[in-house]
Amino acid sequence: MSSIQPLLNQDKVSTLEAFADTIVPGAKRYEEDRAVAGVVPGPGAVAAGALELLQTAATGLSDSLDEFADALNAHARLYAAAEPADADAAVPPFVALSYTERTHLVTVLTAPGHPERDLWVSLALFSNMAFDTGAHLHTADAIAAGHPGLAALGFAPPSEDGQWRFPDFSYGRPLARLHPDTTPSGSLA
Repeated sequence: MSSIQPLLNQDKVSTLEAFADTIVPGAKRYEEDRAVAGVVPGPGAVAAGALELLQTAATGLSDSLDEFADALNAHARLYAAAEPADADAAVPPFVALSYTERTHLVTVLTAPGHPERDLWVSLALFSNMAFDTGAHLHTADAIAAGHPGLAALGFAPPSEDGQWRFPDFSYGRPLARLHPDTTPSGSLA
């Protein structure tokens, strides 16, 4: 797997975590957690490794995450200016938004016709991917470590030899006969 690129500072980390939590919400990691809004019980994208996935070079986004966090905070400042409230300067502007406000802003940013839509949809997809697949991890390792998304989906662990086999056909019957030249490994001879 590609190496992880470190982010420059904690404000940018918490901004991107707040974005990921808006996409796949989870429980707060600790009581004072501001990035994870805690609107649902159980782990979400942040606990599933969304930041780790975003920081891998394979996403094609890792070198620009600082700029994406800056842009997200700029949008949050504009949003907060349009919706006057007491701004909390102790955290980045996007993190300071309530979960409802974050959701509304992300809906605007990902809407058809928004000029930056592709960027925000990409970040949203990787947030989902971190939860649904643990894409930054080897699947067997993720399952062994109790990856929250794979556990929530009921993803079956591999056999003792590390291979996935499904002794029961999903439709209750085989869909086709094996070709007579099929080898024991499943390849055609």
